[in-house]
Amino acid sequence: MPPYLSFFRSAALALIAGTVGFAAPSSKVMLLTGQSSKYHDWTKSAPLVKTYLEQTGLFTVDVVTTPAQGQDMSGFTPKFSGYAAVVMVYEGAEWPAATKAAFVDYMKNGGGLVSVHDTDNAFPFWKEWNEMIGVGGWGFKPDGNIGARNESWGPKIRWRDGKMVLDAETPGNATHPARHDFPVVTRTPDHPIMKGLPATWLHASDEIYSQLRGPAKNVTVLATALPDKAKFPTATGENEPMLMAISYGKGRVFHTTLGHVNSKETPPYPSLACAGFIVTLQRGTEWAATGKVTQRVPADFPTAEKTSIRQR
Repeated sequence: MPPYLSFFRSAALALIAGTVGFAAPSSKVMLLTGQSSKYHDWTKSAPLVKTYLEQTGLFTVDVVTTPAQGQDMSGFTPKFSGYAAVVMVYEGAEWPAATKAAFVDYMKNGGGLVSVHDTDNAFPFWKEWNEMIGVGGWGFKPDGNIGARNESWGPKIRWRDGKMVLDAETPGNATHPARHDFPVVTRTPDHPIMKGLPATWLHASDEIYSQLRGPAKNVTVLATALPDKAKFPTATGENEPMLMAISYGKGRVFHTTLGHVNSKETPPYPSLACAGFIVTLQRGTEWAATGKVTQRVPADFPTAEKTSIRQR
């Protein structure tokens, strides 16, 4: 590509992301990835997450990749200090105890965490992790099958009568209807991540993670989605949390359940190319890293009636 075309392409991407000027990135972010279950594919999602974060001009992104599934994890000891946030696209093996302890220390002392989609299925038996993400999904049992998180892990988060409700009574564990376009409803419009976003916007072809369970401590529900029982009879019929902000010690966590992609899909991946996913990821990462959001809401953000898919 000729240099002048490369320049204009970069400028256009920055404008799309809602940034101003060409200032040097202000936050150093670790993108931690490397494993996923057979239902997801980190090799498709993680590179896009990196691209989206870099497009803002706000972040320098270092990719840290774990050993592959089934390989020795004992030497996996990334250094979390020095990073404003750790963005995780990871659904895999347990980390060494020392690495877990280092991450807990990092978060308690003001670190940032972004949990993307299937990342909330990771580490079902790690108490501190469950507190960091608020609620989580399936998780691997010791025998390798999914479904570790059950009623004993804690309540489900619901949105009823205009407020967050913890439901410890209704039976049922993690599930989701078939992927489809669905409205995402803003529930905390004054939160920095959500400020200026539409009250409702249509997200493209994704899974509505439902009946996630966990400690559900210090959680602010930012946005929800309602599975349509008329179209999906086995759906919960509850307003399920899609975007959450969680405080853990002095740390900040942005938890997005959006962004499904599996190994059989070919690009474009609608759930990941949706401008709603991209913008909330970018804004959520800035908030996790700094406690504030400086990005404008771009003109191509989805509306209540229409999805918005970005072409790379």
